Amino acid sequence: MSSSRTRWLSQEEQHAWRAFVAACGMFFAAIDSQLQRDAGMPHAYYEILVRLSEAPGRSLRMSQLAAAATASKSRASHAVARLEERGWVRRVECATDRRGQVAELTDEGFEALRAAAPGHVEQVRQVLFDTLTPEQVGQLQAISLAIVAGSRETCAREARAGDQVAGDEAAAPCGEDLVPCGDVAPYGEDEAQPGFPALGAGLP
Repeated sequence: MSSSRTRWLSQEEQHAWRAFVAACGMFFAAIDSQLQRDAGMPHAYYEILVRLSEAPGRSLRMSQLAAAATASKSRASHAVARLEERGWVRRVECATDRRGQVAELTDEGFEALRAAAPGHVEQVRQVLFDTLTPEQVGQLQAISLAIVAGSRETCAREARAGDQVAGDEAAAPCGEDLVPCGDVAPYGEDEAQPGFPALGAGLP
């Protein structure tokens, strides 16, 4: 895009953008630091455990796990390999597709997630929600959903135009539905995680 067509940010937009970047950086640094200190894992690993814990059968295809965790396939594979070394996740062949692999959360991984959750939730509350009013929490949700929707639309448009980066390092498809491997019935709220709250019940 030529400089004459560049839609430069206004002063107000620049201030908002820089504040947003700073807030995201400081927030995730605080979240990652707490998890590393108290649970011995980065936030990226915690996110993978959460996504698997919420999936039917506590398992997802590797491609779907990458999409859910907003990571490239190679990064997701590397993270799962590290989690396998800890005995928290295992990879098995997909029963319906021999070319695919499925990541499964082990009982040890579930217990590691259960142990890490209270400290993580408290950190999220202190760093984020304790600084906001109830009205601002609603605004934050609305703004975040608008950003997600806009990002998905941009991703889809670039894919249609053939501009999406090819290869293993390409980002996972935007908004990909999470479909378990095999014939696994979706779980209900009560049977999903006995004694363990889902994301909507207070587990980030």
